[in-house]
Amino acid sequence: MDWGGTALHVESVDLLPPPDFATGRAVFRTSTPVVMKGSGQNEHGERTTRQAWVLPTEPEFPAYFEGNLRRKAMTLGTDPDVSVQEITWVGPKRSFAVGKGKKPGAAVEASIHGAPETLRSIWSWGLGQANSAGFGWVIA
Repeated sequence: MDWGGTALHVESVDLLPPPDFATGRAVFRTSTPVVMKGSGQNEHGERTTRQAWVLPTEPEFPAYFEGNLRRKAMTLGTDPDVSVQEITWVGPKRSFAVGKGKKPGAAVEASIHGAPETLRSIWSWGLGQANSAGFGWVIA
């Protein structure tokens, strides 16, 4: 497998079933940075960039993060009524070269409410954008 230009030889895979999330509440913590695009608008509401990466500590982050989780739920056909209750921890900012640019982000821990099936799907998919590139992988 080629992952970001690094050849990996996978010798075995252990499938880990997702937690039950029967209460409709989950606390997810990522092992890799969460990447999220914001509006790209300045204080006057004018769009200034298409690559407006926002970090978990920035004011735009929670709304865009929640919208991302809802789109994932809709894509998978699960209940999109998911909400971010609180971001409880933010790791240091990290940037990675992906394609022709860099994507900045930070690992996060977030308290999320939603239908158990939706939470299981999010646990498997990851948080934020660019999950297939290694961002936002959930460890807990």
